[in-house]
Amino acid sequence: MEELERHGKVGLAALRAGMHRNTATRYRDLGKLPSELKEPRSWRTREDPFTEDWPAVAQRLAEAPELEAKVLFEDLLSRCPERYEAGQMRTFQRRVKAWRAQQGPAKEVFFAQEHRPGEALQSDFTWAKELGITIGGEPFEHQLCHVVLPYSNWSWPTVCFSESLSALRRGVQSAVFKLGRVTAFHQTDNSTAATHDLRTGKRGFNAEYEALMRHLGMEPRTIEPGQKHQNGDVEALNGALKRRLEQHLLLRGSRDFASQEAYESWLAEVMEKANRLRSRRLAVELEAMRPLRVERLAEHTEVDVGVSSWSTIRIKRNAYSVPSRLTGERVRVRIFDARLEVYYGGRHQLTIERLRGEGGHRVDYRHIIWSLVRKPGAFARYRYREELFPTPAFRRAYDRLHEARATPRADLEYLRILHLAASTMESDVAAALDLLGEEVPLYERVKSLVQPAQSPAVPDVAVPVVNLHDYDALLAQVAS
Repeated sequence: MEELERHGKVGLAALRAGMHRNTATRYRDLGKLPSELKEPRSWRTREDPFTEDWPAVAQRLAEAPELEAKVLFEDLLSRCPERYEAGQMRTFQRRVKAWRAQQGPAKEVFFAQEHRPGEALQSDFTWAKELGITIGGEPFEHQLCHVVLPYSNWSWPTVCFSESLSALRRGVQSAVFKLGRVTAFHQTDNSTAATHDLRTGKRGFNAEYEALMRHLGMEPRTIEPGQKHQNGDVEALNGALKRRLEQHLLLRGSRDFASQEAYESWLAEVMEKANRLRSRRLAVELEAMRPLRVERLAEHTEVDVGVSSWSTIRIKRNAYSVPSRLTGERVRVRIFDARLEVYYGGRHQLTIERLRGEGGHRVDYRHIIWSLVRKPGAFARYRYREELFPTPAFRRAYDRLHEARATPRADLEYLRILHLAASTMESDVAAALDLLGEEVPLYERVKSLVQPAQSPAVPDVAVPVVNLHDYDALLAQVAS
């Protein structure tokens, strides 16, 4: 059309536009663009294969709109195999999709919310398995307690291992002490860390969580059960956080870290860089937030529990062994997210790796082996017997002993080997068991291979007697 306006020659204009002269002439005579000539199609290119059965399908959809197209098609295929085949599923799904859009029930509408600066801090837990982090070559399965400010999208994750109150306390405090200010509200989902009273099973904020919020000066609030979209900002930013970490891991060239501390240091460095990009909106939020004027709370809770006659304690519905000398006593346990610290009389006794979930147990054979050696008959049906095979080498040794000895004698031999491991070095005993190969690992034979290192001989050094008068004479010369 532009070429025609310049010189009026249809052939030349068609040549420069890359079309046939007849086509150009047609567009010139109509005076319309190609897009203006298109008309909606009012005919089918092929016959509708579901015409006969569609009224019944539509009736079932009207009665139960939640029915899925795949299930409806499978039912149709089973009832009329002579008319339909599996390859028609996509056509049927499109037909159902069109019915839902034209005649289906109203859908839930989500309303975009306008976030106010400094109003609320949102937190959520998210697994980080897909990052493939390893510590010293070993897989490091962990979660991230992710805390965000919705207005500026400032975020701060902390490493944790469960959705516990200890993890939530650490995550929230890490964020607010990093900011130096607090929001009016803290918003979380209905995790057991904040909104379940485990003693009564009733919905509501836990007393310890409420105490944390009072200390920090924030009002707790939560989302409706099953309505994750109400915590949508932090939910959406969970994915953005992991994508960012994935990119920085690719830049780093390795997913292995020397220690958990090294990984957490790298994580903080990545987030510092990310948050610098949000500094302008963050400044607006900080201006609207209140200063933080309290000290940081300890990241653990304390409970006093009794040690059972089994030399175990129960913490959060899991069993842990402790040294048998504490049997019958009450100990104080500090519960951290990843560990337990046991104290008696104000003195630290031991640290135990914390179990995840409920109904588990962690028994250290060193705590009970002295009693088991005196009562070997208790080993055969001991509730936590599988915990008394610290490595596969010990399990293989026990099996070989059973093949060569009667059960009571085999149990006693194995317990004496386990006692040897507790008295010396477990790794040395395991190495000795491996050296024996298919030989029956009798206690005396294993003991002969695990000889404690000889104490080095102490040389007899003659210490001369020093005459202090010589020093006095030397000092006198210097002074003169």
